[in-house]
Amino acid sequence: MKILVQIVRIIVGALFIFSGFVKLVDPVGSQYKFEEYFSEGVLNLEFLIPYALPFAIFLVISEIVLGVALLVGWKAKFTVRSLLLMILVFLFLTWYSAYYNKVTDCGCFGDAIKLKPWETFTKDVILTILILFLSYKVGFIKPIKRTFLPGKIVFFSLILSSFITYYVLAHLPIIDFRAYAIGKSIPEGMKYKDDGEIPPVHDFMLENTQNDLAPQILKMDKVMLVIMSSLEKSEYEAFPEIKKIADEAIKKGYKVYGVSASFSNIIQLTKKKFQLPFEVLFCDETTLKTMIRANPGIMILKKGIVVEKKNWKDIDDLEL
Repeated sequence: MKILVQIVRIIVGALFIFSGFVKLVDPVGSQYKFEEYFSEGVLNLEFLIPYALPFAIFLVISEIVLGVALLVGWKAKFTVRSLLLMILVFLFLTWYSAYYNKVTDCGCFGDAIKLKPWETFTKDVILTILILFLSYKVGFIKPIKRTFLPGKIVFFSLILSSFITYYVLAHLPIIDFRAYAIGKSIPEGMKYKDDGEIPPVHDFMLENTQNDLAPQILKMDKVMLVIMSSLEKSEYEAFPEIKKIADEAIKKGYKVYGVSASFSNIIQLTKKKFQLPFEVLFCDETTLKTMIRANPGIMILKKGIVVEKKNWKDIDDLEL
């Protein structure tokens, strides 16, 4: 029995650490997922939407810290009860998503692994059973050493997770699992395969008042996209720096476009106020948020291949 408890302990701890880590490197993605859950069409808890990012950060860091705590045997009863409470919340959300077909991707493993709703629910049922088993046999979970070492390891995991979160929010995800990652070909990502699944890149349209310019832009050799998913929520101190880098890029032969989902009147006011030297095209906001976790952010394309991405705060590191 002791051996079985240790095996289950390792499986559960490792899964929570992995699940937390793949979301920790991109907490904004988890924020968007919680906003989707809180929306009117799902749980109808719209008053919680402004708190989606803090909630996501707390939950993701908790997954990692509790996973580490389980592995090192720190405060076993508290850790197992906390894990049980967390998995019951996940179990409800994944059941709700699957039964009512509300959220087709729960985001349990971020963008690293995509599971269908009923697959996710099944995974959470299994985890619930394993954690209930650990709760029943919690007396067999002992610290790796009867010293302060387990507590120090748990504390270190908390500090490290918090630092990674801060860094990623200030810059960009340290690991990009999305179809717009550096080195990815957007045209390749738009192709349908024989499996019948929707391609990873869809709804990618860069429209002016008349046409979708995406096909010709994806053929250009040197393109800079200034992505401003929502000008209403943009960091406006960025635009003087955006103007400088856009002017420099144009001098070096780049075709520069702004891309936004905002209304045209806001776009024109922003262009005039900051004297932005580029045309602003329309694209779906969800697509823009998927392309880059910055508002505004810079993406460099070469014949449809993503060769560079930067948060506006890192414009000085951009190599043209």
